[in-house]
Amino acid sequence: MRLFVLMLGLLLSLGAAAQQPIKIGFVAELSGPQGALGQDQYDAFMLVVDRNGGRLGGVPVQVLKEDSQLKPEVANQIVDKLIEKENVPIITGVTFSNIAMAIHKKVVEKEVFLISSNAGPSPIAGAQCSPFFFNTNNQNDQRAEVVGKYAADKGYKRVYAMAPNYQAGKDFVNGFKRYYKQPLLEEVYTPLNQLDFSAELAQLAAAKPDAVWVFYPGGLGIQFVRQWRQAGLADKIPLISSSTVDGITLPALQDAAVGVMDGSPWSPELEIPQSRRFVAEFEKRYKRVPSIYAAQAYDSALLLDSAIGKVKGRVGDKKAFQAALKAADFQSVRGNFKFNNNHFPIQDFYMFEVVKAADRYTYKTLAKTLPNTQDAYHPQCQMK
Repeated sequence: MRLFVLMLGLLLSLGAAAQQPIKIGFVAELSGPQGALGQDQYDAFMLVVDRNGGRLGGVPVQVLKEDSQLKPEVANQIVDKLIEKENVPIITGVTFSNIAMAIHKKVVEKEVFLISSNAGPSPIAGAQCSPFFFNTNNQNDQRAEVVGKYAADKGYKRVYAMAPNYQAGKDFVNGFKRYYKQPLLEEVYTPLNQLDFSAELAQLAAAKPDAVWVFYPGGLGIQFVRQWRQAGLADKIPLISSSTVDGITLPALQDAAVGVMDGSPWSPELEIPQSRRFVAEFEKRYKRVPSIYAAQAYDSALLLDSAIGKVKGRVGDKKAFQAALKAADFQSVRGNFKFNNNHFPIQDFYMFEVVKAADRYTYKTLAKTLPNTQDAYHPQCQMK
């Protein structure tokens, strides 16, 4: 009888252990001018978790939400807490590239899986790639590469480029130049927290470019595009952009954004079944149109749902879990999606134009400019 009781107790304890939730750290910008980006990431990620009854891959998960505040020192403190105190095996989110660069080495050296659903800095795509890092967005340069290709195809000869002065800004400019292949008329970098562009717009107008390309995400994009139109430039010079006019900024910009062109791997108007389902569910729950940041985070949740299910929740088997992630066995909102050797996606890129429909501001697809594209840095990654 005593043996039976002991065995029953052991079985119950094993069952309880099997049901312990997998802790997932969700680190993103959730406050300040860029807080909307991280909130869209989090909301989309939780859409999958909640739809699955608090589970991914059939296993309970506990999502630990943290605001990195666009401060690398804060992000490092958060990561220390998540790894040392909470013992998380997975960290996701990661909105800005300065945050990704600050935490990447620390996280992957601890053999914690880092699933970025936005930031894709070039060093991590290249020589600093890791089997513990995956990206469900794109390498930074690529959203600018598609616009550079479009600008070259349109025959623009005098392009004026502007971006914030940080890792992603430099990556984006390099990406644009890689496909534009002509000297830029001007290459201007502004402080990451600058919201007044009046001086730069005056200099730009005096230069008389035949097109302007910008990368200004989130609140930066709202301020730039508004000031661009207020300066009377919208009717004179084409504005082509990357990560500037999207689901985060468009509701605030409205008429100011009409006619602006943007390069991206996704828009809410794409006729892809998985995307249509995502957009409908997101709008129903949150009463707003999802942004690309939401779409990428939704895909990251689907990726984890698939991978955790493949290993039956045993994420501690790191080799098996890595292989399950690399398989990318899920239906992306972008349709075509697979991981390259550096764990960045191979996918299609489009050019869109903002238009005003009967009841909403939305996007018109201009072209699938770069189909089935891989990033420029994957040959520098030693993984196969």
